[in-house]
Amino acid sequence: MKAITTKCNVMSKPVILTERQWSKVYNIIAKNYPNSVLLIRDRMKETLGFTVRRHRDWIPEQGYDGHGNYVETICLDFFNEPKRTMFLLRYSDIIGKTSLDNDTR
Repeated sequence: MKAITTKCNVMSKPVILTERQWSKVYNIIAKNYPNSVLLIRDRMKETLGFTVRRHRDWIPEQGYDGHGNYVETICLDFFNEPKRTMFLLRYSDIIGKTSLDNDTR
């Protein structure tokens, strides 16, 4: 009996950026890579190791009475741990420490 093996793409913890941080990172990536890397999800995943996901979180005001604000964030979902580590090293000056404070495993 043959053993069947499957390739499983386990995602790393996403890197969460603000719109401003993503804009800066995006501009640097746009200078260093062809447009197709940023425009085609599969090419981005293959080359950079991540895909981009926009996320909106509802933050209620203190003394919750139904009022609050949406906070827009950019989540970079990584599929390759070495590429995630390289991304964090390369763009750490833009991302800053505050974005990585919740990055405990």
